[in-house]
Amino acid sequence: MDIDVEVHGSATVVRPHGEMDISRAEHFRQVLLDALSGEGLPHDVVVDLQYLSFCDSSGLNALLAARTVATESGQNLYLAAPREQFTRLLKITGVADLFTIEPAPPF
Repeated sequence: MDIDVEVHGSATVVRPHGEMDISRAEHFRQVLLDALSGEGLPHDVVVDLQYLSFCDSSGLNALLAARTVATESGQNLYLAAPREQFTRLLKITGVADLFTIEPAPPF
């Protein structure tokens, strides 16, 4: 799975591609934490989910860990353009309200 990271002004965009499962979740977590610890804090981190075809609970746990770090450091973590499978995962696990979700890709 590829993960693109781009900086747009005061926002860092993280774009995972493909499937997110237990074999890839730790790398995803590290990319998110690196984005949150980048230069010029605080800033926004947007996770663009339009290219993520599947995500299991391990990928969701990576996002929840990043959300905790963002909250503790006064930053914002947004999710953008999630596919139906991911939206369903958020609802089933009861964590949908923990994230700000934008319907369209950020850039």
